[in-house]
Amino acid sequence: MRKVTLEGVIIVPQAELGVFQEALVLHKQQTLAEPGCITFNVIQDQTDSCRYTVYEEFVDRAAFDQHQRHVGELRLGEADRQRRAPL
Repeated sequence: MRKVTLEGVIIVPQAELGVFQEALVLHKQQTLAEPGCITFNVIQDQTDSCRYTVYEEFVDRAAFDQHQRHVGELRLGEADRQRRAPL
């Protein structure tokens, strides 16, 4: 099986930054604990505090699909619905 890599950008509305940042801490811990997660990085841009770069790797498609089901259960604010716009 081939690993799955996801790269993208999350743009968070300014009014939701606090909610997003708080939720992201737990989300990162939970994601890294998921079976099949190789790496999970979400980095806030140094010049635009509303922009986050996302990089995730999973051992295979099944692990990634399971992660996506988990993400569907989270509420990271409006940004979650517009998550991962293409780079």
